[in-house]
Amino acid sequence: MPSRGLVAGPNFEYFQRRYFTPAEVAQHNQPEDLWVSYLGNVYNLTPLAQEYKGDLLLKPIVEVAGQDISHWFDPKTRDIRKHIDPLTGSLRYRTPRGRFLHVPPQLPRSDWANDFGKPWWQGSRYEVGRLSAKTRNIRIINTLTSQEHTLEVGALESMWEILHRYLPYNAHAASYTWKYDGKNLNMDYTLEENGIQDQQEEFDYLNMDSTLYTPAVLLYFNDDLTEL
Repeated sequence: MPSRGLVAGPNFEYFQRRYFTPAEVAQHNQPEDLWVSYLGNVYNLTPLAQEYKGDLLLKPIVEVAGQDISHWFDPKTRDIRKHIDPLTGSLRYRTPRGRFLHVPPQLPRSDWANDFGKPWWQGSRYEVGRLSAKTRNIRIINTLTSQEHTLEVGALESMWEILHRYLPYNAHAASYTWKYDGKNLNMDYTLEENGIQDQQEEFDYLNMDSTLYTPAVLLYFNDDLTEL
């Protein structure tokens, strides 16, 4: 584990988060900033949109920017769903929103070029991380400044990843000791692994509003002023 000043931890200059929430994906909903998710992963299709800017076949993709499009895919093959074309009687990709980039035309055409290599949905060239299947809220309280922020985080995110989310509110977040219920948190563990239980299901069972109670992590300032 490399160190920054007096604080041991990952080098955030090269740090990459593994998980993104549906709300984060939804923010990238423009042609110049276009993300989608499907089959549990998140993809940044902005380079694809820039490469084919102005192409009509880009339109169905732009229309679903920021959304989950898992229903486009066969989960077993991880390919676009297929059906029997009523016109040709052959097996073809099913595109109810209209044909999109890298999908062959219904009939042979002289202007169809298939020299693009793999279709955009195959491989990991546009993959940026995984989609958080379950999210939860956590309060982070800076005991030095008394500032409090509530973050939506993925249930499987480590505390380092949560710290990374918190950096816009406190650039010196790694210079604090993170505690819950008086105990130091293991930054390599998830909230659940650190004993911070997700009680959403229990609140639902009791028909209670879960927003009335959000667990709080307390930050205690150390001497080091490491800026990530």
